[in-house]
Amino acid sequence: MRIGKIPEVVLKRSVFKIIRHRRKEVLVRPGVGLDCAHVEIGNDEVMVLSTDPITGTEENIGTLAVHVTANDIASSGAEPIGIMVSTLLPEYTDECKLKEIMRELEAACEELNIEVMGGHTEITDVVNKPLLTITGVGKIKKVKMYAEKKIRPGTEIIMTKWAGLEGTAIIAKEKREELTTRYTSDFVDSATNLLNNISIVKEAKIASEHGAYLMHDITEGGVFGALWEIACAGRCGIEVDLKKIPIRQETVEISEFYDINPYMLISSGSLLIFADHANALVDELQREGISAVVIGKATEDTKKIVYNEDEMRFLEPASVDELYKVLKA
Repeated sequence: MRIGKIPEVVLKRSVFKIIRHRRKEVLVRPGVGLDCAHVEIGNDEVMVLSTDPITGTEENIGTLAVHVTANDIASSGAEPIGIMVSTLLPEYTDECKLKEIMRELEAACEELNIEVMGGHTEITDVVNKPLLTITGVGKIKKVKMYAEKKIRPGTEIIMTKWAGLEGTAIIAKEKREELTTRYTSDFVDSATNLLNNISIVKEAKIASEHGAYLMHDITEGGVFGALWEIACAGRCGIEVDLKKIPIRQETVEISEFYDINPYMLISSGSLLIFADHANALVDELQREGISAVVIGKATEDTKKIVYNEDEMRFLEPASVDELYKVLKA
């Protein structure tokens, strides 16, 4: 198998088919487009859990680790509370590197008002660069949980921020020297600073308070992969207008430089939302300084289609993220 997410067909065949449900407290189980487990802990409250490794980059690894996991929790409509951190470091790692990672973790937690609740730290020869795996913990009222049902045809899809947000920032950071052979330092800095927009906790909270049916953060596989996954979770088809998908010029330029598809580039920091009265929600998000736009709608059938004027593309499950093509080069 290749680097990146396990293909959906393998995930279903070799992971989901083997896992058995045996505890009634577990309300939401693993599935395509479902990034969090929900565990009932009382009559009206549910604990929400998610876990993620950071493998695509070593730069800003602590910051990325916290926000990526908190984003999953927030996308489920829950309030993030804290994280558990497993830190694996290669042999001969300097203690200063460990302190740097922990300071990044703590700064991101302070920003989100959550805590590092525990974890494990180890030096090991099974990794050749730092590897963080984060388990996020959140909470939500049971009545506010997303009920697994088919999204109604016509329900609109909102996207916040921009396609390829995280991937653009990582590439700009990792490939700065190469990029400055064509672009100015200010341009590369602007691309790197997109990482400052990586949290979707605020917009997820606003959306959940204003009628969102289902949310999904855009991670590996980019916008196209996330659209496939949210349609699977919503048991519906979708129609999306490519020209309405927001994208920054930095992403366009860097994608052209490396000959990659920006709509298949990891994009933590962007959120997809199924909602009625979508224009009202977009207005609410924009009042809070969050870029948002309606890009499509749910359909009756199961086809997942992106239109580009007269051209039509049928979406497929996410394959290897475009980021890895650049980092391996």
